[in-house]
Amino acid sequence: MRERFTTVMNLSVSRFSTVVILIVVAALSRIVPHPFNFTPIGAIALFGAAQFNRKLFAFMIPAAAMLLSDALLGNPSLPTYLSFALISVFGLVYLKKVTVSRLFVSSLVASISFFLITNFFVWFGGNMYPQTGLGLIACYTAGLAFYQQTLFGNLFLNTIMGDLFYTSLLFGSFYQINKIAFKPTVA
Repeated sequence: MRERFTTVMNLSVSRFSTVVILIVVAALSRIVPHPFNFTPIGAIALFGAAQFNRKLFAFMIPAAAMLLSDALLGNPSLPTYLSFALISVFGLVYLKKVTVSRLFVSSLVASISFFLITNFFVWFGGNMYPQTGLGLIACYTAGLAFYQQTLFGNLFLNTIMGDLFYTSLLFGSFYQINKIAFKPTVA
């Protein structure tokens, strides 16, 4: 019985370490050259929410990884962290069961949430747009026009493509590692 407990604990620690390492590597990928807004922010929030058993870790560890990469980049942003936290909450609720279709939907929700939240703060905290409903609409419209100049143009926004790419990479890598490294042994 004790041997089985030790094996379960070792697998649990290994699984935890694997999730942490994948999140840190994804966060650090922000410091290498990449297309504008093609980042792992939404994917990290979703991955942490889906993979950590302790839900406090779903917020703390991804946020710490983001703080590390922001320290290297020098541009922490409150709206980014707010969207990150809300994406994590969504992931906690929606990704209790991880499927390809749920990952696709959650990735799109992450991208749209990030766009809405960060552009809201551009409107709310700035003086480029009137502080009215029409000013907010103008801000979102300008935000969409801004995205049209990105790598994928009108059809594929970089934020969406980045979230889809990194969500696939994080969950796919974890699935493959889990399949290879954490196979239960038959005694």
